[in-house]
Amino acid sequence: MSVSTVRGAHAADPTPGLEAHDLSRAFGDVRALDHVDLVVPRGGVTALVGPNGCGKTSLMLVLASLLSPDTGHVRVLGVDPAKDPRGVRRLLGWMPDGFGTFEALTVREVLRTMAGAHGLGAGAARPRVEELLHTLRLDPLADRPARVLSRGQKQRLGLAQAMVHSPQVLVLDEPASGLDPRSRLELRDTVRALAAGGVTVLVSSHILDELEEMCDRAVVMDAGRVVASHDLTAAPALLRWRVGSLDVEALRAVLAARGIEATDVPSPDGDWGRRGALDVDVADEADAHALLRLLVDHDVPVFTFGPATTGGRLEAMYLSATREERS
Repeated sequence: MSVSTVRGAHAADPTPGLEAHDLSRAFGDVRALDHVDLVVPRGGVTALVGPNGCGKTSLMLVLASLLSPDTGHVRVLGVDPAKDPRGVRRLLGWMPDGFGTFEALTVREVLRTMAGAHGLGAGAARPRVEELLHTLRLDPLADRPARVLSRGQKQRLGLAQAMVHSPQVLVLDEPASGLDPRSRLELRDTVRALAAGGVTVLVSSHILDELEEMCDRAVVMDAGRVVASHDLTAAPALLRWRVGSLDVEALRAVLAARGIEATDVPSPDGDWGRRGALDVDVADEADAHALLRLLVDHDVPVFTFGPATTGGRLEAMYLSATREERS
């Protein structure tokens, strides 16, 4: 799948793609953003994850110059949206989770209209629209009215609208929502190709395993704040391992004697009895093996031993960060 080269992308430019400093925003008594600091490197894909209501969409709206913060400031490739909102909108493409469209227009007409709104003349708009129709598999739908599209088809149209002016920064809120498996794979390939061409992408999604395949970095939000930020291309610092024992106090005592920190795992039915499980951070599989040998040598009755999550590193990071924030 080919994606055109982005106009004006300079991979060597040290200016971050997106910056937010000390952002706060309240809606009445609800503080959606609470002194948020964020730096999104240029020319990569950064995941923005967190539970519902944590402030992700509010942050994206502020970054897209569509919502003013109460405090703090934003920069998009160094441009201040408070001083130059039009300049920011030339640089940035925004895809909301739920978006309106021109229901009576065909898909092709929608994209041509959006291209015109971004200042593309007819000579530039026509080939760009045709390219996007092909890239996002919208060409069979090009002459259908937007109102007849399915949820997934509208998502692809929304992404095409965000990309129509070849922005250098893309902010995508739940772009995979409603997409079939093939379309999700193509979305991943499209986003990776854009990043390889120098585009800065910030993407929010609840589909963590697919985000991990797409992203270079991840930022976790909770309760209006950034609570963790990690480079997903680096080797993991720690792995979280789950140990279940028929005698959880014996397990706890052995770990405590060696200075190994552990986190209680809630019982599925609310009452483990003497049985129980603890989560332990290990450096790698060899460290996990040494831990198991230690427990066996001390006659701790272990009945389960393995990774604490069946998901990937992003899921483990997300669960760890939000658990620590709420503990």
